[in-house]
Amino acid sequence: MSETPLNDDPLLSVRDLSVAFAQGGRSMLAVDRVSFDVRRGETVALVGESGSGKSVTALSILKLLHYPAASHPSGEVLFQGENLLAMEEREIRRVRGNDITMVFQEPMSSLNPLHTVEQQIAEILFLHRGMRGPAARARVIELLAEVGIPEPETRLGSYPHQLSGGQRQRVMIAMALANEPKLLIADEPTTALDVTVQAQILKLLKELQRRLGMAMLFITHDLGIVRKIADRVCVMNHGKIVEEGLVGELFAHPRHPYTQALIAAQPRGNPASPHPEAPVVLETTGLMVWFPIKAGVMRRTVGHIKAVDGISVEIRRGETLGVVGESGSGKTTLGLALLRLISSEGPIVFMGDPIDRLGFKQMRARRQAMQVVFQDPFGSLSPRMSVADIIGEGLRVHHPRLSADERDARVVAALTDVGLDPEARHRYPHEFSGGQRQRIAIARAVVLEPSFIVLDEPTSALDMIVQAQIVDLLRDLQQRRGLTYLFISHDLRVVAALASRVMVMKGGVVVEEGPAADLFAQPKTAYTRALFAAAFDMETAPL
Repeated sequence: MSETPLNDDPLLSVRDLSVAFAQGGRSMLAVDRVSFDVRRGETVALVGESGSGKSVTALSILKLLHYPAASHPSGEVLFQGENLLAMEEREIRRVRGNDITMVFQEPMSSLNPLHTVEQQIAEILFLHRGMRGPAARARVIELLAEVGIPEPETRLGSYPHQLSGGQRQRVMIAMALANEPKLLIADEPTTALDVTVQAQILKLLKELQRRLGMAMLFITHDLGIVRKIADRVCVMNHGKIVEEGLVGELFAHPRHPYTQALIAAQPRGNPASPHPEAPVVLETTGLMVWFPIKAGVMRRTVGHIKAVDGISVEIRRGETLGVVGESGSGKTTLGLALLRLISSEGPIVFMGDPIDRLGFKQMRARRQAMQVVFQDPFGSLSPRMSVADIIGEGLRVHHPRLSADERDARVVAALTDVGLDPEARHRYPHEFSGGQRQRIAIARAVVLEPSFIVLDEPTSALDMIVQAQIVDLLRDLQQRRGLTYLFISHDLRVVAALASRVMVMKGGVVVEEGPAADLFAQPKTAYTRALFAAAFDMETAPL
């Protein structure tokens, strides 16, 4: 909550804002007469599902939409009394990056991969303040220190790909705060981060807000974050604000049915518990994945990154093993190694057969029984293939004797199984929502009737309501098909709803493992306790 005294006069006043997009000769309304205020020192949260109009509203404030495809049938955006929508491009540039700045969801897409950290921050200082040379470098170092980058002098020459996700987001915040803005717009700035880094970024934003006295418009679909960071909240649905109020009052007494559904949309239910005598589907002992560090002209190996360092796993039929830990802990590397998609050392036994020494052709026959669902369904689904072709591709490889009608029947059955209309199978991925695309990715995996599926952050990019639906779907498929899951996630609320056993990883090793109920109730290691505190205290812990 903000400690800065709030001025009664709004810093930003959005009045009856509508946004329409030209599509196929028609005008589609994305935002419908939205009104809200943001006062100095205040944090206002815009919440809602994907497609509700949150980001479009935020982008409209700084006229960052693609014009003339986008238009404003009604409304105005008043900043310190000036209507930003009426400004010419030259005038609005004076406001962007100076008085109002923005932090986006995915820093890797927002940062220039060809420019160093110093170049990107210094460019903003030069454009808005004419600062260059030693003065600009000193200011860049100061900004990096302010956002918590350790030894900032050593990071001046770093490129975005050389930084962790949390460090990249801190650089984005440094760029946004370079000119000490009056208003910061944060569009899902923590969605792609693990819980501990997420907590650090939120704490950093609040500390900087207090010190600079700036206002903040925070866009998110995570209500846990809203409870922690916002003073007031506006709930958006289908382009409209359906409810607005102080955070405490709105969460305690939500009036609109959509708000009530949003607050209730937490992953729930009990994980499936395998029979103690159920057969072991996959096991490994002392698994290692070491990546060599090469240096010098001859590119000699001077060390190793121990991504997975001596891990043992045993998963039984019908069980879900949750793998949790911070980014870089080795979770995804472990999953890829178990699927034999990357090289590793150590025995891997699948359905009683050793597979760690099998070649590509030998493994291909076993791929049908070992499937994977990735974090980003849009990135993992080919935009050039229809849904029917995407789901049917594996059938063409593993069941080449199926006729076209037989293959289509299996695709229809898989889509029905994941709760999608089979009549939509001839459409393309971009025509579906994020939750629907993830269901398509799950259908592609289950159509081959696998025994084992690696689920790599399958819900992290989804809204709370859709997240809960996907967890229910995965649990239902597991019970009906006897599936075994390795569930990788940084969202511990989802893990608690789906996993019967949990493995906590840090720096490539397992620091704690056990039944989920026991581990969540009484974590033994300091690292696990810190991880759980960052996740489950998110809704209540003060900043």
